[in-house]
Amino acid sequence: MKCKKIVLGYVPVMRDTFPVAPARQMRDRIRARVDEILQGNEHIELADAAPLLPDGMLWDNADVEKVAAFLEEKHADALFLPHCNFGQEEAAAKLAARLGRPVLLWGPRDPAPEGLNFRPLDIQCGLFATSKALVRYGVPFTYLENCNLDSEILAEGLDRFARTVAVVKAMRGMRVGQIGLRPRQFLSVKVNESELLEKFGIEVTPIWTEEITTVVAKLRSGNADKIGRVQKIELPMATKRLGTLEDRGPDPSIRQRMEDIRSKVDCTNVKDDTLEKIAVVELAIERIAQLHELDAIALDCWAYLSSEFGIGACFVIGDLIDRGLVVACETDIHAAITARMLYAATFDSSCPFIADMTVRHPTNDNGELLWHCGPFASSLKKEGVKGSLCDCKGFFEIKGGDITLARMDQTKGSYLLFADEVRGIEGPQTNGNYVWVEANDWPAWEKKFMYGPYIHHICGVHGKLAPVLKEACKYIGQVTHDSVNEVKEL
Repeated sequence: MKCKKIVLGYVPVMRDTFPVAPARQMRDRIRARVDEILQGNEHIELADAAPLLPDGMLWDNADVEKVAAFLEEKHADALFLPHCNFGQEEAAAKLAARLGRPVLLWGPRDPAPEGLNFRPLDIQCGLFATSKALVRYGVPFTYLENCNLDSEILAEGLDRFARTVAVVKAMRGMRVGQIGLRPRQFLSVKVNESELLEKFGIEVTPIWTEEITTVVAKLRSGNADKIGRVQKIELPMATKRLGTLEDRGPDPSIRQRMEDIRSKVDCTNVKDDTLEKIAVVELAIERIAQLHELDAIALDCWAYLSSEFGIGACFVIGDLIDRGLVVACETDIHAAITARMLYAATFDSSCPFIADMTVRHPTNDNGELLWHCGPFASSLKKEGVKGSLCDCKGFFEIKGGDITLARMDQTKGSYLLFADEVRGIEGPQTNGNYVWVEANDWPAWEKKFMYGPYIHHICGVHGKLAPVLKEACKYIGQVTHDSVNEVKEL
């Protein structure tokens, strides 16, 4: 997946009118601390431009193009400008404007002045200058507090910035496959495809349900090698010709997938032929996603799988999410986009879930039931819960703890990204997949979702990631961050 690693362009900055020796020393100290923070971190890779620069620091405008070309060659996703002294705001801003990528601005705290001696660094002062230059050039940036080198503020800030970049990276050029139509009654999941493409570069790719049917048939007949590129996938009328396929027997991946599902949840009450249908449909959707280079899917879960294969879609959705493919039920494209963003914020390491805000807690006025009929990833199960596959649905409670809830939606051409945080709590048992959560002020949440451009669908992921999504809005553009305590005029 494309958000597991962020390439961070690393460009130390200095002011040439300050003494060079102290800047060199600070340069080395900063790099040693950054290396210490990133040791063993598989999610952040540095593209270090220092070897290209005199004294390993940017100060000359003449070097901007050379550094930009290097970072583009390294496919840098973002730019980190650690200031080793006052810094050179013009060169830094020109580089940032030239690259057009998210920017992290930071420098360490200066040592205490030594009486009347000349201060050789004045890093904080220069950070103010660079920030103004970035504003002048129209470059959005993230500022990380001027802190000591050994402060956890730096470590936490680098991690938070990288997660922000991952969200931005996921949004840009996202391809969402729409399999089937939305349920007729669901006016609430209508979207504007043209706006999504024009504003965010998000492409909604229609997938014929017959494409899935065709791939299923090929997997069952052992003809997976004949599943072609997008242009070669059979049109609807071609499904009539499937009887001419050579019958080599079911693809081995079907049996493997069935056994893997059995290892995840209790399948005692599931017939083999039903489990086979679930497995082969999963494999077919995965193959279609690969062929169309999809980042997420919005699936018609009401009609197609039931009428074509006699199965429900719930467990299929959750299991695909567990395998790294974000799928939203009820053809909710905005939910698919939001869930993909949440997944990216975890570096694709913690599965998102898409729930209904359903029932208030019977004894806690700030509690709410996040529920759906069975499409949550089994990796999210609460500790000690085995979970079961029942009527093609996952039946289990998921773990609590810190949870970030989010929803991107639109009205009147304006897009909002709601992002806030809740905590998992105990509550009554119910069917399907669920978790009870507590908000700081649930009535305020309820009113926010009633009056905002939102619906009952909410996307969740474990962790405290609302600040990451808020910062990402700065770089995505044309989407406004929203939260419970913010009032937006629509």
